[in-house]
Amino acid sequence: MNKIGQKIRNVRKKKGLSQEELAESAKINLRTIQRIENNESEPRGKTLNLICHVLDIRAEDILDYGKQTDKSYLIYFHLSVLFGLIIPTGNIVIPFILWITKKNKIIDLEAIGANLLNFQIIWTFLAFTSLIIGLFMRIIHFEIGPGNLIFSFCIWIILSIVNIILSITFANKIRNGKIGNFYPNIIKFIK
Repeated sequence: MNKIGQKIRNVRKKKGLSQEELAESAKINLRTIQRIENNESEPRGKTLNLICHVLDIRAEDILDYGKQTDKSYLIYFHLSVLFGLIIPTGNIVIPFILWITKKNKIIDLEAIGANLLNFQIIWTFLAFTSLIIGLFMRIIHFEIGPGNLIFSFCIWIILSIVNIILSITFANKIRNGKIGNFYPNIIKFIK
């Protein structure tokens, strides 16, 4: 009960709403909002849905239905990207398996997983496209500079190093208590 009232208060404050504004927008008694935020009562059913609608959040995010905090799993999840060094597309497959099996059991994993997987899909596309272009240029004997294949391989190595550094950096951030969507997401394939 403590977490629900606190979460509602935090989201309300982030949205810049007062308790009165939330109560008026949700068409709920002000005293009800005060009781919920002071942990005197827990919102249920229609009240919870009205509050979540005004705050533009899902009820599942507030309730966390038996979800647990597992910082070590989140660290391993970020480091699972490194399987891409051993297995082609392992940077997508292994994190996807880890994400799909625990996203409803670990707090923040659903959003972090979607963020990581979207980035890895784009990264994989760019990395393998650079190699394919180099091979194609080699096949048609179209040379620019010292060699297209070597240039493409260098781009792939640079992209791989960036991916390794990002996954280790973000795992370290989680180890230090910072949890969030760290990867830049241009295109969202997974929501």
